[in-house]
Amino acid sequence: MTVRVMLISPTMNAALREARFDGDSPLDRSGRERARAAAGTVPAAGLALSGPSVRCRETAEALGLAAARAEPALAGWDLARWAGRRLDEVAAAEAAEVAAWLGDPAAAPHGGESLSDLIGRTGAWLDSLHGPDASSASFLAVAETAVVRAAVVHGLRLPPEAFWRLDVAPLTLTELSGRSGRWNVGLGRPLTAPPAG
Repeated sequence: MTVRVMLISPTMNAALREARFDGDSPLDRSGRERARAAAGTVPAAGLALSGPSVRCRETAEALGLAAARAEPALAGWDLARWAGRRLDEVAAAEAAEVAAWLGDPAAAPHGGESLSDLIGRTGAWLDSLHGPDASSASFLAVAETAVVRAAVVHGLRLPPEAFWRLDVAPLTLTELSGRSGRWNVGLGRPLTAPPAG
């Protein structure tokens, strides 16, 4: 059976604008309005899911996916003691630790998940969608950008370092489709409202 997994990155919020690690805060008015405007462009799927963060759940709701089930495997990257802090602050205070984190996929100087752990967790979820216990052939999930990037790295069997080279813009759709663990990827289609006629 071919499985189709459509991942939507959440819309902007204040924490994302401030480049905060895992800044799980509610959507701001602008982000909510952008998501509502894109609601009519969301593709249909057999099962709608959402990462458990406030930002993912509120984006799903604004997109018209209020019934999306929270999926723990789609949780954002666990950055432990860096969570909520700005990247520039952490880099100034812990330059060697940030360099290790960026250069070694197994490093977790923050005390949370390493990049390899994130990719492994996301890949295990993705691969679980195949098989006799699969509940659907198509999935739509609002997932944190780090999870979307990790899914692409896993799906295409890229080296972990490729994660840092993938940009995922807010409110874009990344699609993985395949069977038996072999994935094809469609990257970053914007979810935007059609132009006014």
